[in-house]
Amino acid sequence: MRIALVERLGGDPVLREVPVPQPGPGQILVRMRAAALNFADLLKARGEYQERQDPPFAPGLEGAGEVVAAPEGSGFRPGDRVAVLAAGTMAERICVPVGACTVLPPAMSFEQAAGFQIAYGTSHLALAGRAGLRAGETLAVLGAAGGVGLTAVEIGRAMGARVIGVARGRDRLDVVRAAGAQLVIDSADCPDLKTALRDGGGVDVVYDAVGDSAGEAAFRAMNAGGHFLVIGFAGGKPPVLPLNHALVKNISIHGFYWGGYAKLDPRAMSDSMADLFRMFADGRLAPVVGEAMPLDRIADAFDLLRSRRSVGKIVVTL
Repeated sequence: MRIALVERLGGDPVLREVPVPQPGPGQILVRMRAAALNFADLLKARGEYQERQDPPFAPGLEGAGEVVAAPEGSGFRPGDRVAVLAAGTMAERICVPVGACTVLPPAMSFEQAAGFQIAYGTSHLALAGRAGLRAGETLAVLGAAGGVGLTAVEIGRAMGARVIGVARGRDRLDVVRAAGAQLVIDSADCPDLKTALRDGGGVDVVYDAVGDSAGEAAFRAMNAGGHFLVIGFAGGKPPVLPLNHALVKNISIHGFYWGGYAKLDPRAMSDSMADLFRMFADGRLAPVVGEAMPLDRIADAFDLLRSRRSVGKIVVTL
């Protein structure tokens, strides 16, 4: 079978042929059909992720496929279509614990499911759990055209918020608007983001997947009692937040790492994911696959993610 491997830190993955793995006790063998790229995959390949992994290793943190073999009593059977949440999904077959698999809604494609769990899970738990976003509040999403940002726009709108999407380029903003943003701002053509957000009535919740100066500008546009969600630093570095503003305006700053909830509060994580699959089944969510590439173009997929040219999730098909 084929597998993508990071064989040296700082290098792109390469394709290799390896034997098909055999499941151990309590494991499911899955024939992977699609796997999503996340920004964390770039960091892991550079050796810069908070959970460092020594090469060689297969990239990918999530994906979707069909059950090939499952232990008796697991609740799964061969042929089940499942979403997989586990490391190393950029392989044609993978062995994972029973708890790493979730049966897909009938209408969800493998490509949609491949990038559903981390992006939607991050946005839903951050907005509903940490920020307590309420209907009628204003949510600003920085990096709104990215794989995670688009889910924040969509979920925020589904929760009844007024959503402002900040992204770069007219074509990308069209996608952000289609996802549910009532107001869009082109970061490439906005010399004063703070004023633009304030002119829009100020912001109650900031979902910051960018950091750097954009994060600071959005923070300064926040209303009293607001919530600032630190999601990531696609802009290259964390924002410098004026804590005196947080004090005077009673603003809460939340660091948010979705993967950490597996230990911090696994029940909140699983409840959130169950809510999300129900929202999809009810037609309230429509995952956007920005680009789908075959496994033999894994290096191109990494380059596309690195350049930040993609809209929505980058998915590798297997």
